[in-house]
Amino acid sequence: MKIYKGKIMRVQPDSLAEELELQVGDSIIEVNGQKLRDIIDLSFGLADEEIELLVEHPDGEREIIAFDKDVDEELGVEFESAVFDGIQRCKNHCVFCFVDMIAPAMRRTLSIKDDDYRMSFLYGNFITLTNLKDSDYKRIEQFHLSPLFVSIHTMNPELRVKMLRTPLAADIAKHLDKLETAGVEYHTQVVLCSGLNDGEELERTISELVSRRPSVLSLAIVPVGITKHRRDKFKLNQFDREGAVKVIEQVERWQIKLRQETGQTFIYLGDEFYFLAGHDMPPEEYYDDFPQLDNGIGLTRSFISDWQTEEDSHSEYEEPIHIDVIAGTSIAPVLQRLAGEAMRQNNNLTVRVLPVVNEYFGSTVNVSGLLTGIDIINKLKSVDGEREGILIPESALRSGEDIFLDDITLSDLRDQFPTSRIEPVQSGAEFKRALTNFHSYHKSRAEETNYMWQSNAGYTK
Repeated sequence: MKIYKGKIMRVQPDSLAEELELQVGDSIIEVNGQKLRDIIDLSFGLADEEIELLVEHPDGEREIIAFDKDVDEELGVEFESAVFDGIQRCKNHCVFCFVDMIAPAMRRTLSIKDDDYRMSFLYGNFITLTNLKDSDYKRIEQFHLSPLFVSIHTMNPELRVKMLRTPLAADIAKHLDKLETAGVEYHTQVVLCSGLNDGEELERTISELVSRRPSVLSLAIVPVGITKHRRDKFKLNQFDREGAVKVIEQVERWQIKLRQETGQTFIYLGDEFYFLAGHDMPPEEYYDDFPQLDNGIGLTRSFISDWQTEEDSHSEYEEPIHIDVIAGTSIAPVLQRLAGEAMRQNNNLTVRVLPVVNEYFGSTVNVSGLLTGIDIINKLKSVDGEREGILIPESALRSGEDIFLDDITLSDLRDQFPTSRIEPVQSGAEFKRALTNFHSYHKSRAEETNYMWQSNAGYTK
């Protein structure tokens, strides 16, 4: 059996790992004689109370570290990768694949197309199921890796083959049957392309997925995104205002019906549809418990709700303060409205919301999470005036790291504007605190982790 190594990237202070003198750069190879493929194996191995770790140090020396631990005691390390044997690559050539549309010469990791069930389970990454082997299904069942996140796009077998460009895509119903037989629940997604899988095709997809409840936990429908770097000759059409209105009306009929029957909305539209149509976001209850928030579903409504529930600051700025807010063009009007509320409560506060056109990927890419450092720098340099503070969307930074998609770091950005304090914000509550009490606001990202699955093994903290 091939030997895989889990290389330690971070050791948490005051953790069991620190007590055991594990160091950054050490690699864990075995737990109690069990070789490891990923942190899932590691987690189940660390569920025992008596542990023997086989550790390889950076100089190649190996050591067995034996210790006792409580059942729920965490190890306290993070790894360079959640999978030690390499990410399962996607062999599809989807007509809408965003990875195929990224700018050239970006860092290599952005070009990795994964279709790995473990990344789906751990991070919420969507998988097509076309790249799974029988052994993968057996392991999914063995460890009950649930829920997973599945890219459906269409339940029409012939159309799915056309969209994913693999004959294996036709077996979507059989693949879902396998998950359900294994007792696995799953969230689903449809990337909707105008004139391709919308209209009657979308109706079929919704109907078939609704019939698979309760195994299907939710359905997210997001509009296709196209960057200026797309070279694929397959014609894709994005939605315009009229098309977005039709999608909203079609989905709303299902939402109303399902809420009447079950009290749950089940089907959720990407925020972009509402922005395109010029419609307000649905009320918070329509998003249930925001099951696909990490997919951007309900992000705007969640942001507004967080802002509204955050207590108002009753302290006013004694001196004038000027804050610039960086935003994608789609969310900018919402932020402007909220900033207006803050300014009306404090006469010394001046806020400028600066919508940043995405020159790096193309102007049709309008979300804050895909803004690059260079576009942010150029926007800030294009406007004059006072600014004591700059707020940037935390979603534009790589999870767990202070780096933008174009490899510009947060430190690089701060060096460009040394007279302004730059702080990231994520939630509506943070945005409100940053605007109304900027002198005390600071967002630390040092403890951030982005694993979805929490176990008793402590590899996430």
